[in-house]
Amino acid sequence: MTTATTLRSRHLLGITELDPEEIDLILQTALAMKEVGTRPIKKVPTLRGRTVFNLFFEPSTRTRMSFELAEKRLSADTLGMTTAGSSVVKGETLADTARTIEAMSPDVIVMRHASSGAPHQIAKICRASVINAGDGMHEHPTQALLDALTMIERKGRLKGLRVAIVGDLVHSRVLRSNVLLLTRMGAEVCACGPATLLPPGIESLGVRVTTSLDDAIDGADVVMMLRVQHERMHGLFLPSVREYFALFGLTAARLERAAKDVIVMHPGPMNRGVEIASEVADGPWSVILDQVANGVAVRMAVLYLLAGTDGGHE
Repeated sequence: MTTATTLRSRHLLGITELDPEEIDLILQTALAMKEVGTRPIKKVPTLRGRTVFNLFFEPSTRTRMSFELAEKRLSADTLGMTTAGSSVVKGETLADTARTIEAMSPDVIVMRHASSGAPHQIAKICRASVINAGDGMHEHPTQALLDALTMIERKGRLKGLRVAIVGDLVHSRVLRSNVLLLTRMGAEVCACGPATLLPPGIESLGVRVTTSLDDAIDGADVVMMLRVQHERMHGLFLPSVREYFALFGLTAARLERAAKDVIVMHPGPMNRGVEIASEVADGPWSVILDQVANGVAVRMAVLYLLAGTDGGHE
């Protein structure tokens, strides 16, 4: 594969907009950025004088902290805003919030929002580069990129990998971004969950769909468990947590059906005893903490590539 040297867009709103060469560029840049984390002084002057606004309108631990750490390691000036501490609670619209921020001339805006498409709206108003840190049930591109980096480190490739993604599929932006990235890079993806939690038309994205966990895990190189998102469920999706774990919870016994060198992933936060057993989450198969570490490197790479990209508005 011929690696691109720049990203075509100055925004990262979704995996949809990235071609395989751009995905490879981000991943290769992230591998280089990992070296910064091994230094006694974990800082480079790459984004000195650049300003990054972190706008998190939804709760976040891993994504927010890793973006903030990535920005600091690149020497950017950072400001953070949450819904509770902003004028949004007073009724300010997203567009007015965007115009207010635009008046302060940020270089990059990192945004998480409960509404699908919110970062796209910001990108139309602001001259800054916009990074989607998760929008509703739409996409979470940096999560898919850090997941891909973790797979490459452990498996040496994405092409031909058999990846099972299991759990609450209908509410998952992680599923959508991972499916778009993995299928684009040549992996074989199987999506598994209860019939009530399968997104309509998911097969059109090029994945195999099953409601049998054993079927999904059989021969898998990677098993990615997704959190049951109770906060997004406004109907009767699950009969009970106990029944869900009995049918779709990942246990060591079930993992015996997978490839011998299988790795287990989870974007976090985990519901132990619901989608994953503690013996698996803490076991030798787990690369969950590797994902967290790789999140910093991937976000450093994205910030570096976007802050150095000169392009027109899309």
